[in-house]
Amino acid sequence: MERTLESEIARTEYPGRGIVIGRSKDGKKAVTAYFIMGRSENSRNRVFVTDGEGIRTQAFDPEKLEDPSLIIYAPVRVLGNDTIVTNGDQTDTVYDGLKKGLTFEQSLRSRTFEPDAPNYTPRISGVLHVENGTFDYSMSILKSDRGNPDSHNRYTFSYENPAAGTVRFIHTYQDNGNPLPSFTGEPDALSLTEDNIDKLTDSIWNSLNEANKVSLFVRIIDIASGLYETRIVNKNK
Repeated sequence: MERTLESEIARTEYPGRGIVIGRSKDGKKAVTAYFIMGRSENSRNRVFVTDGEGIRTQAFDPEKLEDPSLIIYAPVRVLGNDTIVTNGDQTDTVYDGLKKGLTFEQSLRSRTFEPDAPNYTPRISGVLHVENGTFDYSMSILKSDRGNPDSHNRYTFSYENPAAGTVRFIHTYQDNGNPLPSFTGEPDALSLTEDNIDKLTDSIWNSLNEANKVSLFVRIIDIASGLYETRIVNKNK
């Protein structure tokens, strides 16, 4: 049975936060998506808003905001030909590192997993590079060693000239649990069923667990021109 992006998202009750990167079926566009989910009122009290060429999270009801440290950040920023997508404030770390001439992997050397014991939520990150009609991307996960906060595991996955119609999907948690089990292995290689951004946005949003989904960002970048389209969906309205 073919593993599609939608079927893999729907399979997991609580993947937490997820990053999708790949290439459209027609091969002409780079595709990325980022979603957040929440189990607590503080985590669910969020929306995505546009911030320059990227986005940031914002409290839906500022009066209910408890601890902003791990939930308010810029998940998406753009630096020249690079689009950075992460699940935390390491977006800024990657942005600053690339600006200084560091690689994606080098930029993340100063960061580890989130300090939210006992989950120790992994930091997942991605960068898309679109330039002169070419496209490549990398993804990263920084995590504890099987829940041991004294040991740090770092994994970077790079994809050059990625195949049309295939995306890679990485998320913070394998599934629901207490503590939440971290994602393991290489980002999942999945078939992309939609090239149309509106249909793709709808299919991802509808595949996310209804009780836990919070916000979704989708962007499609034309590889030849670098022009892009963006969609944002928020459960809180």
